[in-house]
Amino acid sequence: MPAMNPISSDSHNELVLVLDRVAAGDADALRQLYDAAAPRLYGLALQVLQHRDLAQDALQEAFLQVWRNAGDYRASLSPPMAWLGMIVRSRALDLRRRRQSARADAVSLDDDGDGEQEPLAARLVDPEAGPDERLQASQLSRTLHHCLSKLEAKQRDAVALAYLRDLSHSELAAQLSVPLGTVKSWVRRGLLQLRGCLSAFAGGLA
Repeated sequence: MPAMNPISSDSHNELVLVLDRVAAGDADALRQLYDAAAPRLYGLALQVLQHRDLAQDALQEAFLQVWRNAGDYRASLSPPMAWLGMIVRSRALDLRRRRQSARADAVSLDDDGDGEQEPLAARLVDPEAGPDERLQASQLSRTLHHCLSKLEAKQRDAVALAYLRDLSHSELAAQLSVPLGTVKSWVRRGLLQLRGCLSAFAGGLA
């Protein structure tokens, strides 16, 4: 198949025609639309998310929505780039909200008792444990807080949600809106750093 001529994101009529072809299920038209519009739309997503990888994720989600819903576009109601920009902005805002929610969940794991969560130390020891065991749990809690604080934010969120909320890697990837391989890497590296940090505490108990 011969290569299609590139189009500009400023070419209103051409974009309308390409969107019509996308609505008809033309995958080549979707690629042509992406090549024309993605650079400007990526900039919009980046303004919202302030993170290159997340902006790219939002852009991919947006074009998946375009592929599914191109038939809903009406040229009489808005220019093509305005319609595409609305979708990208919506996906970027949704992605930002999901990440903020995931981080709030991770922070709430260590609530000091003012909220509904138990203090971490209370969850690390049997309720019938004696004073020595409770003291050790309190020390472990402080050490764990200290070691978690040394991790990068993304690793800390991943480890906390994976092991304190018992989320699978797949569930974690969905909640943090990142690829599965990225989640596995964050958890693996975070655990390696935690192991080194906690080893000093374990040695002190020996």
